[in-house]
Amino acid sequence: MSEAEQSPFIVNATADTFEHDVFEKSCETTIVVDFWAAWCAPCRMLAPILEGLANEFEGKFTLVKANTEELPAAVAKFGVQGIPAVYGVINGEIVDFFTGVLPEQNIREWLNQLFAANALVEARRLEEANPAAAAAEYRALVEQSPNDANPKIGLARALLAQEKLDDCREVVDELEKRGFLEPEAESVKAALELGDWKGKDVGQLREQVSNEPGNLEVQLRLAEALAGAKQYEEALEACLVIVQQDRKGIGDNARQIMLNIFSVLPDDSELTTIYRRKLSMALY
Repeated sequence: MSEAEQSPFIVNATADTFEHDVFEKSCETTIVVDFWAAWCAPCRMLAPILEGLANEFEGKFTLVKANTEELPAAVAKFGVQGIPAVYGVINGEIVDFFTGVLPEQNIREWLNQLFAANALVEARRLEEANPAAAAAEYRALVEQSPNDANPKIGLARALLAQEKLDDCREVVDELEKRGFLEPEAESVKAALELGDWKGKDVGQLREQVSNEPGNLEVQLRLAEALAGAKQYEEALEACLVIVQQDRKGIGDNARQIMLNIFSVLPDDSELTTIYRRKLSMALY
């Protein structure tokens, strides 16, 4: 019996099992798909390396063997151009691949990149239920890959969820020293800025606005308080009114609040669509 046939970490996929073996199982562990054929000499050279690593890592990844002669639909789905072709699949997504026969050390390095990507996915899953545990996972990943921004962004999110704002700012400031921020990091920074206004007395500020209807400074403070309280629709409307009355003065501060709110709202938020359009009309 061959190593592939007897190993619990190696699966020979069929047309009926491929989707389950690869995409469904990738939500539980890292999947490595080896596209091969019996007539392919390089495939026969690569196979024992991959199979040996699968057994060595004892379940850290599952090797799925995909015979191209038997799985044409899978070949088309992955866009395989030549074999051997090896793909990494994590959480239902193809994340990386290589073709041809690589030295074992290169394959180990490739696998380590997959494991790091999978660890990011696992940490992200933890964020909502246990942000402290997620933060610990992210810190470990930052130590392993200090030049990778992704675990740092995840750490900032997890710290924000725990309301460890000073620690979160420290991470965001470090990221910003590069001269730019990724959209997710921008979202964390925006949430921090909006959070600075958390706890302001919205009721008192509403009364002040009512007593001084022409005072844009008071209106801005109310908009800040509403944003800090996550009353985003009313905050956006209050900011829009200020922008419409004073585009280049205090209106620029109101515009920035609106941009911060857009950044923390979901990408498909209807509020963002509506108020981006209204802001654009007010500015131009």
